[in-house]
Amino acid sequence: MTDVWFYHLETRTLEQVLPLLLERARARGWRAVVQAGSPERVAALDQLLWTYDETSFLPHGTLADGAPETQPVYLTDGPDNPNKAAIRLFVDGAAVAPVLATEDAGYDRAVLMFDGRDDDAVAAARRQWSALKEAGHVVSYWQQTDSGGWEKRA
Repeated sequence: MTDVWFYHLETRTLEQVLPLLLERARARGWRAVVQAGSPERVAALDQLLWTYDETSFLPHGTLADGAPETQPVYLTDGPDNPNKAAIRLFVDGAAVAPVLATEDAGYDRAVLMFDGRDDDAVAAARRQWSALKEAGHVVSYWQQTDSGGWEKRA
């Protein structure tokens, strides 16, 4: 079973946090998949990862770029994992359970990121927490601190 970490964003936005988490995953030698809620959001995240830092960029791609199996970070709005990622990040309400239910999911970790200032996002995350826990996944809850770090709460 895949460990599932819930990241409750409170002081920083997804756009501020996602590149940092992907950099950490890459530093561990992990390939990553980011699953967004729509093709438009995939396009926005694609642009973000090219421009979030003036001095660097995060190598990544989408299906439109071709050769998805070679991408260290792959952005999608579907359940695909062509780059054999070790970590999958779910954003914008993307559903975790259907992806992890596949026999060949094989992720070391899944991360669901949700905006704590959005009541609907919080409610959806709670529903996903319950479903994943019931399915036997090890789930943990990480809350953003005032300084932008993370503290494990459950």
